[in-house]
Amino acid sequence: MVTVIKKEAERFLSLDVFRGLTIALMIVVNTPGTGAHFYPYLTHAQWFGFTLADLVFPSFLFAVGNAMSFSMKKMRLATPSDVWTKIIKRTVIIFLLGYLMYWFPFFQFGDDGGLMLKPIGETRIMGVLQRIALCYFFASVIVLYLSEKATVIVSVLILLAYWAILYVFGEPGAQLEMASNAAGKFDLSILGIGHIYKKDSIPFDPEGILSTLPAIVNVLWGYLAGVFIQKKGKSFEGIAKLLMVGFLLASLALWWDLVFPISKKLWTSPFVLYTVGLDLSIMAVLIYLIELKKVKVGVKFFDVFGKNPLFIYLFSELFYMTLRLIPVNANQDAFEWVSEQIFQQLFPGPFGAFVTAIVYVMLCWALGWWLNKRRIYIKI
Repeated sequence: MVTVIKKEAERFLSLDVFRGLTIALMIVVNTPGTGAHFYPYLTHAQWFGFTLADLVFPSFLFAVGNAMSFSMKKMRLATPSDVWTKIIKRTVIIFLLGYLMYWFPFFQFGDDGGLMLKPIGETRIMGVLQRIALCYFFASVIVLYLSEKATVIVSVLILLAYWAILYVFGEPGAQLEMASNAAGKFDLSILGIGHIYKKDSIPFDPEGILSTLPAIVNVLWGYLAGVFIQKKGKSFEGIAKLLMVGFLLASLALWWDLVFPISKKLWTSPFVLYTVGLDLSIMAVLIYLIELKKVKVGVKFFDVFGKNPLFIYLFSELFYMTLRLIPVNANQDAFEWVSEQIFQQLFPGPFGAFVTAIVYVMLCWALGWWLNKRRIYIKI
């Protein structure tokens, strides 16, 4: 199920740092301290719009594509049966881990005070890891059988098709509203309300089935960027091209936003272009600083996260949920008590919530450091 290896294939250090930055920011966004409002730019946009927090998940998908640009070299040398076995196995494992994470802790207290199995009928089916699994699967199939040029064409067609689907099948005049868009209605019809995310204003899954379609493009462009970086990445020409394409995609996204708004929860097509454009620009800056200028500040720190990204993310979520299940007093769980009784006392307000998240990041980093020190890289 999970393979532990002692040696990892050689990669660009800048790509590992990119993944590490993404994981670190993801943990900060997912585990803000309680007792005060968090900074708005570290909180997801309510519906339309864009914040720094909204860049995290698409960047992770982009990083998955980066990693595929290396692994696909080996896959093309293997037999078709071995390739399909590996792709399907990894897809199923990642999807199942995501599903089990939402089912965790598997038991709950019944009305009589006794323990009972948490109903499977109330477990969310889709989620972050599930979307990663599906995007990985479809992106792998596309890049395995199509040329790079064809992959770009498919990416464009996917974004245009999703735009058309939302406007054709959404409620007239309210095609992009949370309660009446085609993606939400499709998810409800397929999954049922028991398996839908319910922590928003209404039941709506921001990692639903239909909105996973455009997310595939984030992985595809991450793959294309990885291929390009391996060819020309360590040159000023390569960096310049990454910056130019990133600027063009982000500009196109902002123009498209005028008629098809940027929305992370709906994962609209301009949202894909905007995040890919930003990721290409960030990658260019990291390559310039790390690969060409040999900047060392912070590199080792983020590289630790980049070595075991999925495992550290999974740990961060499960341990956080565990802390939220441990009561300390009548009003606070373990996480709330630490945040409000320690960090809010030292740093009142949003900064205290931020410090709580940073301390939690450091806890996760310590696990990653321990694994890296022993050269243990867990491939999920």
